[in-house]
Amino acid sequence: MHSPAPVPPAYYPLFLNLSKKRAVVIGGGKVAERKIFPLLRTGAHITVISPEITKKIGSAKQKKTIRHIARQYRSGDLKDAFLVIAATDSPVVNEQVSRDAPCLVNVVDTPHLCNCIVPSTMIRGPLNIAVSTSGISPALSRSIRKELEKVYGCEFSQYLQSLRKIRQDAIEMIPDKRKRTEFLKCIASEKMIRKLRGKGLQEMKKTAEALLKKAKAS
Repeated sequence: MHSPAPVPPAYYPLFLNLSKKRAVVIGGGKVAERKIFPLLRTGAHITVISPEITKKIGSAKQKKTIRHIARQYRSGDLKDAFLVIAATDSPVVNEQVSRDAPCLVNVVDTPHLCNCIVPSTMIRGPLNIAVSTSGISPALSRSIRKELEKVYGCEFSQYLQSLRKIRQDAIEMIPDKRKRTEFLKCIASEKMIRKLRGKGLQEMKKTAEALLKKAKAS
């Protein structure tokens, strides 16, 4: 008889600020490559440990956006790491990395060796939507992400950039906290999202600015 599949953990979704944090990637192949370049966008200080690396990782090394240690993984390589990703083709090495990691660790495609998993992520400027199936089906996560990419276009990124200024203006112009909260909820409501999709960014910005003037005057 086959033993029952383990029940996946109840993961707690969390976005991390990795700016200037040490991230260590063990492995230098295509899988590691897929993990490294999204990390670069975060401002993390990335160290790659692998005897060999792909051409694309090598290009990042030449630009000095990553540090590369050209050898096999050794105990002690994870000192002061904030995040560790094990992406080698050796289950033995990946398991050793998981045991050694004193921090957040992700072992690619091996959920039981992880204390964190990397979701499939859709990024539209400041809009960041992450999809996870708790490690059960990364392929389904990717499919759902592709559907979301069709629903949330670049106009959402542009509107968020506008909201940054409108929010700051509201803090300065609407001293009453209750009125300010109601205004901020209104410009981010489902009704406004439908208006953004139906009438476009410029019309949406006009509506938000009109609502701000009304809230200020009331």
